Amino acid sequence: MTDDSRLGLDTATLAYDRRVIARELSLAVPDGSFTVIVGPNGCGKSTLLRALARLLAPTAGAVLLDGRTVQSYPAKEFARAVGFLPQSATAPDAITVADLVARGRFPHQGPLHRWTRSDEEALWEAMTATRTDDLADRPVDELSGGQRQRVWIAMALAQRTPILLLDEPTTFLDIAFQLEVLDLLHDLRTSGRTIVAVLHDPNHAAQYASHLIAMADGEVVAEGDPRTIITGELIRRVFGIESTILPDPVTGTPLVIPRGRRDSPLIG
Repeated sequence: MTDDSRLGLDTATLAYDRRVIARELSLAVPDGSFTVIVGPNGCGKSTLLRALARLLAPTAGAVLLDGRTVQSYPAKEFARAVGFLPQSATAPDAITVADLVARGRFPHQGPLHRWTRSDEEALWEAMTATRTDDLADRPVDELSGGQRQRVWIAMALAQRTPILLLDEPTTFLDIAFQLEVLDLLHDLRTSGRTIVAVLHDPNHAAQYASHLIAMADGEVVAEGDPRTIITGELIRRVFGIESTILPDPVTGTPLVIPRGRRDSPLIG
């Protein structure tokens, strides 16, 4: 951990039952950053995020928030500091969009669960930001996959935590909404929140991340500013493909152009 980090891992070993996913991971999430975790399927990205979210206790080492192990926090206290959007979430049958988003306010409510003006403001702020306000009275189970994803993001935003963890938040979204969600997360970061997201697309990661964590085989193989660490060698090590790295003509960030096999029948 470093002085500019509230959340991180200290030589943490992460496992499901006896199957070790990652061994002795140490990393610090820079406070106020938009940190993106990239890597191939099965490399440990979601496992790492679940550990940061206190949903998976390390079998050795520690996950720390403000110098304390995350397991030492009472549930509501931790939920007021760290919000988490899982990769696959399920809503209760027949619940409306507004009622689901309102559940993001639970960590801030007292034992009587009284609804306050602050709760109402957080609810509509989150729904407006995710363009779900016009869906408020719709049952969640009647929505499209992309609409449901935006509702879940709204619930995470309504929690109003200084740290927000998201596992593949652009899943099910078309390209326009993918960019809209990433722009929203960028804006949240510039307003002072710390964002940590798992993304599949290295170009989205390069364009939006202020801090990049690249994983392969349960290890962090590189981390830092994507403008300096994204290279053809890194893409080969992480994804097992050859690529050309060019500066994006608009943003100047690295643009990863994968190269297919030359003997492919689809390549002339």
